[in-house]
Amino acid sequence: MSDLLVAPSAPPTRRRPGARRRPPSSKASRRLRTVAPYLLVLPVVVTLAVALGYPLIRQLVMSFQEFGLAQQFGAEPEWVGLENYKTLLTDDATWAVIIRSLVFCAVNAAVTMILGMAVAVLKTKLSTWVRIVVQSVLLLAWAMPVIASMTVWQWLFDTQYGVINWLLVKLGFEQYAQHPWLLEPLSFFFVATVIVVWMSVPFVAFSLYAALTQVSGEQLEAAQLDGAGPWQRFRHITVPTIMPVVYVVSLLQVVWDLRVFAQIYYLQGAGGLRSETDLLGTHIYNLGIGQSSYGMASAVAIFMLVLTLVLTIGYVRKLAKED
Repeated sequence: MSDLLVAPSAPPTRRRPGARRRPPSSKASRRLRTVAPYLLVLPVVVTLAVALGYPLIRQLVMSFQEFGLAQQFGAEPEWVGLENYKTLLTDDATWAVIIRSLVFCAVNAAVTMILGMAVAVLKTKLSTWVRIVVQSVLLLAWAMPVIASMTVWQWLFDTQYGVINWLLVKLGFEQYAQHPWLLEPLSFFFVATVIVVWMSVPFVAFSLYAALTQVSGEQLEAAQLDGAGPWQRFRHITVPTIMPVVYVVSLLQVVWDLRVFAQIYYLQGAGGLRSETDLLGTHIYNLGIGQSSYGMASAVAIFMLVLTLVLTIGYVRKLAKED
């Protein structure tokens, strides 16, 4: 009888096939949306911190030390404080390199941006097949390895067998017969500028052409109907529209032209006078590898980093305002 009086247990509840799960609480969802971006970026941040942070800190510490050839064989480095920076700031040769690098960077960045903009605008006016040919040529110039391209340019400007000298003589400029382009600092940097600009224009042209394709055709047509000429449409409509891309490309170009190394180092090996053609990149290399003065080379490298930040801080602020 007692077994019969016991109430049967309730059957387990089962969710109907069409029933939906209860969504998580709004607070937990907001917290997940807040943390998720940081979790996704965390691996990249850790990788950059390990790959770039340690060398930067090591170089900063070395800039306060007397670190030479003896230290490479196990000797304890001597802590000299700001002595390397004092030598840097009071050395006339180093200041000549800094001024030379700033002028070279300004000229190359300006010429590259002007030519890149001109090529990008020209590509918008070309037919499809002609534009494909131009883009292929630019891509080949941009993708060519530095050593291969430098070998070609060295042959073009060769003193005895160079095509440039031969062509100038044929045009009537007899003074360029066997002209030593790399022995004179002015002509050396002219050759270096031609090479650096030739290698940089394709990237600028591709980037600005992609931005030009986003300019509203309706605005250009409306301005044309209102009587605006081609230059007015380009200045007041096209340029403001693509200005964010211009800022980014200009920023990258300044950074790249300030730390140019391979082209200058190769031309110096082909006949350039190192004492009169050094830029910051080759100067740091010569101090460290050539003279085994790694402490001084580190101080110049840190100075170069600070100089790059000073030159680009305006661009960065402008980009932040645009965003």
